[in-house]
Amino acid sequence: MKEFTFKDQVAVVTGAGGTLCSVIAKELSERGSKLALLGRSVDKLQPVADEIIAAGGTALVIPTDITDVAAVEKACAEITEELGVCRFLINGAGGNQAVATTSTTVFEKDELFEDKPEEMRGFFDLDMDAVESVIKTNTVGTMLPSQVFGREMARLGRGSILNFASMTSYRPLTRVPAYAAAKAGVINFTQWLSVYLAPAGIRVNAVAPGFFVNDRSRKILMTPDGGLSARGECVMAHTPQREFGEAKDLLGCVCWLLNDDQAKFVTGITVPVDGGFLASTGV
Repeated sequence: MKEFTFKDQVAVVTGAGGTLCSVIAKELSERGSKLALLGRSVDKLQPVADEIIAAGGTALVIPTDITDVAAVEKACAEITEELGVCRFLINGAGGNQAVATTSTTVFEKDELFEDKPEEMRGFFDLDMDAVESVIKTNTVGTMLPSQVFGREMARLGRGSILNFASMTSYRPLTRVPAYAAAKAGVINFTQWLSVYLAPAGIRVNAVAPGFFVNDRSRKILMTPDGGLSARGECVMAHTPQREFGEAKDLLGCVCWLLNDDQAKFVTGITVPVDGGFLASTGV
C-alpha cells in the first residue's frame, strides 16, 4: 500500500486513456486522489476507470474534446459536482497526425515533381488542415483546460498544473514540424502561466518524456519482429541508457512535481525524463 500523499484530492487527467497518462492516473489513485478521466474515447477511458474502481479508488469518466470551450466547461462543472474542485490538472492530451509529418528528413528534388514516389511526403506536401489540428490539439488542448480548471483552483488559492512537453520541445526532431512547434510552445506556455498564476497559489510545471514505446511509436521505432527500425536505431544511438522508457519511469517525477510539500518552491520548470537523450550529441 502506498502512502496516501494526495488523499481525497481531485485530479483531472486529460488524455487519460493513453499509455502514459493511464498509468499516471492509476498511480494518483493509489496515492489517494479521486480521478476525473478526460479524453475523446470512452472505449479507452473506461478500462482505466474500471481498474481504478476495482482497486478501491474513485474514477469518473467524461468524454471530452479538450479544444472545445463548452465541452471543457461542462466537464469541469460535472467534476466539481461529483468529486469536488480540481486540485491537480495533468494536461496529457496531445498527439500527431501522419499527414502532418514528412516522409523525408531533408528536402529532396523529387518532392517538386508530380510523378514523385507515391509514399513521398515532403514539407511542401503537408496538409495544412492537419498541421493546424496538431498545433491546436497540443497547444489549445493545454491552454484551455488550464484556463477552465485553473479558474477553480484560483478561487481556492491552491493547485498544481502539470503539462506534457516532449523532446521536440528542445530539438526540432526531423519529420514532425507541426508537433515540434506545438510542443516547443508548451514549454513557453508553462513558464508564462507559472508566473501569471504564482499569486494565486498555483504551481505550473511540465515533464518532457523521451522516447517511450506505445502503439503509435512502436510502429515507428520498431520492426514487426520486435527489432529496431532505422529511426529506432538512431534514437537508441542517442540515448545513453540504451533503452526506451516505460510509463512507470515517469511516476516519480510527476508525483514530485505535483506534491505541494516536496516541490513547494518549484514552478515554471520542465523536467526531461529521457534516459539522457538531451544530454547526448551522439558523437
